[in-house]
Amino acid sequence: MSMERVISALTSLGLSRSEAEVYIYTANRGPQKAEDLAKSLNFCKSTIYSCLKNLKNKQIVTKDNVTYSALPFEEALELLIAREKKQANQLQERKKRFLAKKNK
Repeated sequence: MSMERVISALTSLGLSRSEAEVYIYTANRGPQKAEDLAKSLNFCKSTIYSCLKNLKNKQIVTKDNVTYSALPFEEALELLIAREKKQANQLQERKKRFLAKKNK
């Protein structure tokens, strides 16, 4: 699978391009320190830390002491898809509540 295709899949599921690149690099190379990621990807440290924080919040990257590890691609996709489904369901519920109030 091409890198652009993987990035496209990840961005379509809510990751920024930078987050996708950090995830892919970590998934392919194994546990990484934030500083090493910044050097390897040529990102500033603040961008790396922001990406890692967001990826941790999405539960597709974990932190152990000073290193970050990525879940396998298939597991990460499943988590991201479940997250998108949950958000879609929440939007549907908001729509129903809005329409119910409007019709009263």
